[in-house]
Amino acid sequence: MPTSKQNAVFLAVSSDSVKIKGSRVKYHGVSGHSTPDFGKEDKNMKNENRNEEAVSPVIATILMVAITVVLAGVLYVWASSLAEGNTGDSAVFYDFTADGAIEGQPSTATDDSLVRMTMNQGQAINWAAVSVSVSINDGAPITCDKDSGDRECVYVDFGSDTSDQEWGVGEGITISEQNTQLCDGSEPCKVDITITDTQAGKTIDTSSAISS
Repeated sequence: MPTSKQNAVFLAVSSDSVKIKGSRVKYHGVSGHSTPDFGKEDKNMKNENRNEEAVSPVIATILMVAITVVLAGVLYVWASSLAEGNTGDSAVFYDFTADGAIEGQPSTATDDSLVRMTMNQGQAINWAAVSVSVSINDGAPITCDKDSGDRECVYVDFGSDTSDQEWGVGEGITISEQNTQLCDGSEPCKVDITITDTQAGKTIDTSSAISS
């Protein structure tokens, strides 16, 4: 039989709160005995689980929207750059005809006409941006002067309007020696012509002709 002193200690303990795994569990006296109240703890855990389950779909939706926005931005930038590339000068197609069959040329002179170049298709280009170079019989390239100069070759424009500042469709140039014998006429000469748009920084034509 417990003594009155032991009963006093038991009642003192039953009136206090006891922590179990970090939570405060209350004891209630029933007929002189104390029982822990676990019902409230379970209810709180269930509420927390429901809150977590409710938050998860919201986070997933936010992530999906963010990914969609990022992908849309990437596709827009890609499409914009593609459109700019297609509408730039790179979309212009040039076509030239090289004719080396010039009567009486070449000879032993130093001013023979070598080849004529005619623009059949393309966009008009300012003469200031035109660069013409030739290679005779696979030799080193030679850059030609426009109208006159001190280089080994020169080109002069011909066509409907030689007074304008542009080389347009239907117009052409005649490339000739300039105080230098590039092709002496003893045999046909192979002439490789390169036309460059210096303003755009690109080659717009490479052609070959036999000067005979």
